[in-house]
Amino acid sequence: MAFEEKQAWALGVIAVVGYAVYVVLVLNGAAGRPLVEAPYVGAMLWTILFGIVAGIVSGIWFGIASRNDGLQADERDREIGRFGDHIGQSFVVIGGVSAMALAMFEAPYFWIANVLYLCFVLSAVLGSVAKIVFYRRGML
Repeated sequence: MAFEEKQAWALGVIAVVGYAVYVVLVLNGAAGRPLVEAPYVGAMLWTILFGIVAGIVSGIWFGIASRNDGLQADERDREIGRFGDHIGQSFVVIGGVSAMALAMFEAPYFWIANVLYLCFVLSAVLGSVAKIVFYRRGML
């Protein structure tokens, strides 16, 4: 398995686990209150920080583990990386437009922040899945 494919697996799993932890923390913090009143900022910042640190650590770990396989990306790796990133970034655009629409309708900050976070997570997951599929099945 190529270093880039391992990294795609790691980043996809990190995104899903981090968001799942965030949802559990927010739902527990709501404690019967409406979600809009739940304390979410701390949980969001900590899970985002966890995701960044976990991504860096996984990159270092896979880099050390793959040092004998060669870390040089070839043309195929670059193509897969570029297409996977382009596919994943569609959700960044969707999140930005959705947050802008929510802001125009003066939605609570809770929903604006959460739609952005969800779309960032979906972007990471979709980009990772696309890269993994391209590695497993090849480019079309």
